[in-house]
Amino acid sequence: MRDPSQFVHDSDAPRSAAAVAARRHPGHYDTAIFDLDGTLLNTLDDLAASTNHALTSFGMPRRTRDEVRQFVGNGILNLIRRAVPDGSSDKLVSAVYDAFNEHYAAHSLDRTAPYPGVTQVLNHIRASSMRCCVVSNKGDYAVRPLVEHFFPGSFEFACGEREGIRRKPAPDTVFACMRELDVPPERCVYVGDSEVDVACASNAGIDCVIVTWGFRDEDYVRSRGGQTFARTAAELEHLLLA
Repeated sequence: MRDPSQFVHDSDAPRSAAAVAARRHPGHYDTAIFDLDGTLLNTLDDLAASTNHALTSFGMPRRTRDEVRQFVGNGILNLIRRAVPDGSSDKLVSAVYDAFNEHYAAHSLDRTAPYPGVTQVLNHIRASSMRCCVVSNKGDYAVRPLVEHFFPGSFEFACGEREGIRRKPAPDTVFACMRELDVPPERCVYVGDSEVDVACASNAGIDCVIVTWGFRDEDYVRSRGGQTFARTAAELEHLLLA
């Protein structure tokens, strides 16, 4: 396995679903590594609520749900940097960030829910003996409770942003999963919903499937390198298990 500190972007030619399948060993992948927000869980309402709580706490204007949707994907600190007014000082950004984290830790389950069909897909792939992990750019403090609450027993490992683990598109979280489960990259597939996930999978040297029900439009992700798409939970299950 490559040293996580020495990753590069792949420049492979576009891959179709058939090409992805052709890389597999007989049967199916051993391990599926899932993004969390926009892939497994629709967290947007709670993210928007905590963002606006933090902004209004400092007298800043609220952001719309769609604006927050466009801001997410590169970690909570970057979400806050995009949400605050232009010209905000680093000190003020840090204070808003802390306010977000305090509010979100208490309200991350208010309106969050799995996307339709996701729980069934997880049950099926786990029944097939495929191993599953979650990687996320949100703080580790929020990732584990969400995974345990909504998907008890479905994931062997979950990894959020924390000290010593760079956020995606760096492959650190993916490499952490592979080390934890002792699985090589050629037996793994990454499932996400954004251009950040495409780049992360490429940097980790593993196949990638993008779901189209998340926070980014299919055309946008395709323009950023996405090649294999699942438009329904049934399509995702087929790509992982066929």
